[in-house]
Amino acid sequence: MRYHIIMNKIICGDALEILESYHHDTFNLTTVFSPPYDALCDYNGFTFDLNKLGKQLFRVTKPGGVVAMVIQDQTIKGHKSLTSFRTTIDWCDNIGFGLFECLIYKKNGKDGAWWKRRFRVDHEYILVFVKGQKPNVFNKDPIKIPCIHAGKNMTSGANRNKDGLTVSSRKMKINPTKCPGTIWDYANGGDKIWLKRNHPATYPDKIPHDFIQVFTNKGDIVLDPMCGSGSTLVAADILVRSFVGIDISQEYCDLSQKRLDYKQTNLVDGFKNIKEDKYSKPSIPQ
Repeated sequence: MRYHIIMNKIICGDALEILESYHHDTFNLTTVFSPPYDALCDYNGFTFDLNKLGKQLFRVTKPGGVVAMVIQDQTIKGHKSLTSFRTTIDWCDNIGFGLFECLIYKKNGKDGAWWKRRFRVDHEYILVFVKGQKPNVFNKDPIKIPCIHAGKNMTSGANRNKDGLTVSSRKMKINPTKCPGTIWDYANGGDKIWLKRNHPATYPDKIPHDFIQVFTNKGDIVLDPMCGSGSTLVAADILVRSFVGIDISQEYCDLSQKRLDYKQTNLVDGFKNIKEDKYSKPSIPQ
């Protein structure tokens, strides 16, 4: 039996079971969620089947809708697990998604003795899947970044043809802003939100905030099937989108709800997050 969705709610339960109860073609965007992959963190002991999740997300996503997932690979016996790559191939070849883009989420990795034997990891992948040929909404203007050489002229446009020859370059004026490209730099984007730190695996609130602006319009429905610390839900609320949050952990559902109740984020003017604040201490208020 299929059920109509109650908007702007957090549901505690197994995402696969809950999604199975929803109608086809419901959500405009599933953003940005991070599944419990490769046992990189302790999510209260919960694990997940990424193949089954992909099938349900494909079913409940509207044609032209987008699913964005933050993922990385564990190093096991000196080799990467390849979970991100296997999941991408599975979701595209076996489930029906297309890979719209693989973005790099740039962050500051932690130094340590172990990294003397490997490179420090300063990134995670953001896999952006689309149901159908192209996204229904795609607007880069809200996330454009400043150009340090704005207003100056540059010589560019000397593209190479298929025959190996290059066309003549031309002078172009540098615009004030530019597209961030495929490397989204959040290296200095730490939120410093105490309430949020009750979750073991978080990312900057600005990531879902940016995705919601690019791939949805006001009033669209945003899904977070593993809402964790509530970053996506808070961003959707601020940006006047409807949302549904799901998490199997009652602790994390309560955490997300408290962040919604107090709109605890640094994405709005007047944000305050001092340790003396009743709602920003390291433990969840009772």
